[in-house]
Amino acid sequence: MSHLSKPEPPTEDKRWRIVQTTMRRNGYAADALIETLHSVQSAFGYLDEPSLKYVAHSLNVPLSKVYGVATFYHLFTLHKKGVHTLTVCTGTACFIKGAARLLSVIENKLGIHAGETSKDGQVTLEVARCTGACGTPVAGAIDEHDVGEMTPEMALNKIKEWVKHDTGNVSENHQ
Repeated sequence: MSHLSKPEPPTEDKRWRIVQTTMRRNGYAADALIETLHSVQSAFGYLDEPSLKYVAHSLNVPLSKVYGVATFYHLFTLHKKGVHTLTVCTGTACFIKGAARLLSVIENKLGIHAGETSKDGQVTLEVARCTGACGTPVAGAIDEHDVGEMTPEMALNKIKEWVKHDTGNVSENHQ
């Protein structure tokens, strides 16, 4: 396939120009796969199936490889994320200190499982195999801010704060 006959983006969204620029800058080389996926996720927030197919076709890489890379790296997501993200570490130290219980409490409160977004689109629950904060288990992140010694109460209070704030019912002590 010549560079002149590259496929058209899945939609007419102008953000595809960013992705095309990334691929063009790298000569549509297969070894630019990770950079291209970062470009797609940066532009759209996640990697959906049409995006993965487009990247595979454009870089002349098997879709299975594109999917494999997208699912191997924790920073890539295949689903649209919520307004807020709650991440729980499930590494050994955190697991021993109650990560499974913490996840269970959050999942029950939100009615979702790790890797999913609440029905109202407010909260995405994620797990990390290890955040490197083994000295302060259970570790995690709240909207990309690292948190140590996360408890179910802390997580549930943050969720309650988000829901109040995002529905316009801001509590008096919310800052």
